[in-house]
Amino acid sequence: MSQAERTDPTSLRDELREATARGMTIAVHARLAPGRPALVSGAGSRSFGSLNAHCNQLARVLRARGLRAGDGVALLCSNRPEFVEVIYAGARAGFRVTPINFHLTGAEAGYIVENCEAKVFVADARFAETAGEAAALAPGAAVRLAVGGAIPGFDDYEAALAGEDASDLADPVLGGTMLYTSGTTGRPKGVYRREAAPARLGVPVLKAAVMDGARDRALCTGPLYHAAPLGLNLAIPLVAGVPVVLMDRFDAEETLRLVERERITHTHMVPTMFHRLLALPEEMRARHDLSSLRFVLHGAAPCPVHVKRALIEWLGPVVYEYYAATEGGGTLIGPEEWLRKPGSVGRPVAGESLVVLDAEGSEVPPGNVGTVYIRAPGSGRFEYFKAPGKTSGAYRGDHFTLGDHGYFDEDGYLFLTGRSAELIISGGVNVYPAEVDAVLLMHPAVADVATVGVPDEEWGESVKSVVLLQPGRSPSDALAEELRAHCRAHLAHYKCPRSVEFTDELPRMPSGKIQRHLVRARYLAPA
Repeated sequence: MSQAERTDPTSLRDELREATARGMTIAVHARLAPGRPALVSGAGSRSFGSLNAHCNQLARVLRARGLRAGDGVALLCSNRPEFVEVIYAGARAGFRVTPINFHLTGAEAGYIVENCEAKVFVADARFAETAGEAAALAPGAAVRLAVGGAIPGFDDYEAALAGEDASDLADPVLGGTMLYTSGTTGRPKGVYRREAAPARLGVPVLKAAVMDGARDRALCTGPLYHAAPLGLNLAIPLVAGVPVVLMDRFDAEETLRLVERERITHTHMVPTMFHRLLALPEEMRARHDLSSLRFVLHGAAPCPVHVKRALIEWLGPVVYEYYAATEGGGTLIGPEEWLRKPGSVGRPVAGESLVVLDAEGSEVPPGNVGTVYIRAPGSGRFEYFKAPGKTSGAYRGDHFTLGDHGYFDEDGYLFLTGRSAELIISGGVNVYPAEVDAVLLMHPAVADVATVGVPDEEWGESVKSVVLLQPGRSPSDALAEELRAHCRAHLAHYKCPRSVEFTDELPRMPSGKIQRHLVRARYLAPA
């Protein structure tokens, strides 16, 4: 029996709580089970002992190069162990780490490196060109380290760590992350909290997940630069001492292989991943043993009711959903609850407060659609970094909004209808694109879809659905009309697309959110 298994659960929880407040959670598991896998990936693996050692070494490297608690670190990196080392070195040395979307251009990444006031820039050699362009725009990031290969102007990460003391820091200081919003309107904004604190949503999720480091394994399907995989697919398992398998990119069949091979018990996904898994041939799905799965968490984007119902029928009652964002958390719903309240994203988790307000800031009665606001209490209150105007615009009192519209039913369950920025107003009537998308995704010819409002002289805006077809299906006028008829069979006619257009590609963010502004831009006349 290992030392970890002999440890009293209550005292271990107390020790982990104290260690988390100092950014030293990994160190506890490194002491109790140093040989247990912490990270498994195609770019390398780490035990809890080696992960902890590298975190200590990196923290010392950066301190020796002048970093102090509160300083910024920018990170442009794929899903590999060094990404995690930077995050947890920052957590124990008091640094503010900003992960960056590696799909951005050099100029876009450079804006974030400069805006977050990074003094250190750690970059993956896979993105050498982007990193070089970004570094040129951020001279304040004078310390530059390259991971996984060479980047001109960057020092080698492994060489920098070699020879450094790997023992635990004697004077840890809690640090944190400052993630940037997706920037669907204007420049991305840093979500900054003056007091570093663990994600509030993580507490009820951890309780619901019931993880055990000695028997469980988690699968990270999304990019770690995004808040949901970082918090819910990495941090929560590691807090519990659970090994995390990192996917380099999502692939539906590879996901099934990994669940079977690694005996995955916990994972986080987004609805587009569900749709792709369900689109696999039945014989391929049946080929893999998925019985180890106990907790499949999803959020970040609306999930069509028929997709989630089909997933539960396939995997069993293991599918949980939350509503949250980079700025903060909100709701959670389990599978049995969801089957009673299909389409709901749940009720507020313990300690949270959500309200639905009208344009004047008054609460609306149950069943009425308004703007959803989430309370940000105490140290959980965020601000947009160096953007006080945008911060004040997001709040009403101590509640903030992500721009989502929705309503509470009589039992206090929240249902989302769409985002204010995506709302289509056709002839003075509101149409929510996500509702149209959900119906079209029920059609067997549709692989993906984005419904948008396009200018219309008579109606102001008309509803257009841009469709990506399943392999083997070909665009045609007849299919377009078939899809419109399919919508008319399931929706009020005013909600149905007046036109259907086919495309070879639809822009989605790694979180799963469709980038409707980019789709809509195709149909706007040039200024």
